[in-house]
Amino acid sequence: MNISKGYQNYVETMKTELKRLYAISDSARSKGLDPALKTECIVAQDIADLVEGLVGPKEVALSIRELSSKMPREEVAFKVAQQIAQGKFSQTEQKQEQLAEQAIRTALAIFTEGLTAAPIQGIAQVKIKTNADKTRYLAIYFAGPIRSAGGTDQALTLVVGDYVRRELDLDRYKPTEEEVSRFIEELRLYERSVGRFQYHIPDEELRKALNLIPVECTGTESDPVEVSSYRNLERVETNRVRGGALRVVNDGIVGRAQKVYVIIDKLGFQGWEWLKNFKKKSEKKSGGFMDDVIAGRPIFAFPSTRGGFRLRYGRSRNTGLSAVGIHPATMLVVERFLAAGTQMRLELPGKGGVTMPVDSIEKPVVLLKDNSVVRVSLENYAAVKGKIQKLLFLGDMLIDFGDFLYCNKALPPSGYVEEWWAKDLQNVILAKYGSDFRKAAVACKLSVEKLEGLIVDPYLNKPTVNEAIVLSQNLGVPLAPSATLFWTSLGIIQEVESLQKWLSSSDVKVENGIVSEIIGSVIEDVVKSLRKIFVPHKIINGKILLTGEDAAALGFTLGYGTIRLNESMQATSVLDLLSLHAGVQV
Repeated sequence: MNISKGYQNYVETMKTELKRLYAISDSARSKGLDPALKTECIVAQDIADLVEGLVGPKEVALSIRELSSKMPREEVAFKVAQQIAQGKFSQTEQKQEQLAEQAIRTALAIFTEGLTAAPIQGIAQVKIKTNADKTRYLAIYFAGPIRSAGGTDQALTLVVGDYVRRELDLDRYKPTEEEVSRFIEELRLYERSVGRFQYHIPDEELRKALNLIPVECTGTESDPVEVSSYRNLERVETNRVRGGALRVVNDGIVGRAQKVYVIIDKLGFQGWEWLKNFKKKSEKKSGGFMDDVIAGRPIFAFPSTRGGFRLRYGRSRNTGLSAVGIHPATMLVVERFLAAGTQMRLELPGKGGVTMPVDSIEKPVVLLKDNSVVRVSLENYAAVKGKIQKLLFLGDMLIDFGDFLYCNKALPPSGYVEEWWAKDLQNVILAKYGSDFRKAAVACKLSVEKLEGLIVDPYLNKPTVNEAIVLSQNLGVPLAPSATLFWTSLGIIQEVESLQKWLSSSDVKVENGIVSEIIGSVIEDVVKSLRKIFVPHKIINGKILLTGEDAAALGFTLGYGTIRLNESMQATSVLDLLSLHAGVQV
């Protein structure tokens, strides 16, 4: 792997310091003043070491490393479980129950990368029990800490159990009607008396799944709450609720059916095709992600509400793997309720994410107490602190594509952002000039360095409104995001026409062919529209004032200075109408 010299030095320094600290610890322990003479924490070099150290068996790390270079993690877990069930790592003769338990624990440890307590405390035991027809089957006893594994890994534990069952030549679990009804009664009792689950699954769906799962999903009692109808069943050892088992079925195998089936299908494992039938039900939550809001915690935006966080695809150096990026100015305007490392409940793609500061994405926009609208940055926050009346826009939220892929979620549309526009610009230059930036620069009356900078680093090298106009008019590329306001927030075409009428009656200052200042009357509908598109402006002495780049962007897009400003045009959407008035694609 190619890594920079600076990063290599960083890693080596970490290793050296770790060895030094362990030497100090071992020296202190050798004095015999502690229960152990050696430092208990063993350093694991990779996931394979973690798994072997956590649940074993011995020498399994070698197999994990070898297989990991050839196949994905889920397939490694199944292959290792197969090897354990076949007795590859057994030093002495082991019973089938012991082999099955070791195989399932190790597979779960691989799923969770050895980072949770689920493989140790989440699985209480694994037994081989007998059906009514005297055939033998596998039963997995789950405990409360299985929750730390996450719904998908919980469900895959049952699938691994089925895989191990087949390796050991055991029959499938054949539940009685009483056992199925007991499970459903228990689950509803848990929801009423203990706590709710992530998903609400109808009884008929649960009944279908419980009859089809080929291993018994049971467990130890988790709470002192007893069932009243289906009690004292022969194969269910307790009358109390079994929270771990309930969660594995409800939030795992049924709640995550769609995602689990995708994984199983890729592995080519047969017998779980029935999971496809739970697709619609698995995505239907009891009341949406807002149900998980804890009393007293701030709600930043309701689901898919304009003015909330705008989805932006990508990652920075400090985001990814459920770590999402927001602008540091957003952390300030929400009064520091969000900080680096704060966990948020999200609408998508997964259950939540940890916030990290990213200053290259869109900033928040606020309404001040004097009715001015300001785009907040780290530089101007001190001037608006304590004066904010309302948050109009929270800014971008940067989410990695991999999170959507991992959660098996569809990709919602993105806004037109700098990196997208830079690709469009690059493609246009390639098509028209064969990637000859010198010719393209001459056509646009820009320097070659400026043009290349717009493509190489579109975050630091954003075009001015004038440059964006020139590029659009000469190359046919859409208007750059830095010169585009949030026009899709306007619901109807009449709002655009109202803004044009207001602009034509306002005092407008033009410099070098570009609008530099707009002073217009305060009209309620116009003020609402300006706030909707998040354009910064002030209200002074009963007049609306826009200056600089914001005035230029508004004036150009509405067609100021051309006959198109007051010309009636037919369009099917706000963006189509604006493109006609501006003369370029918006």
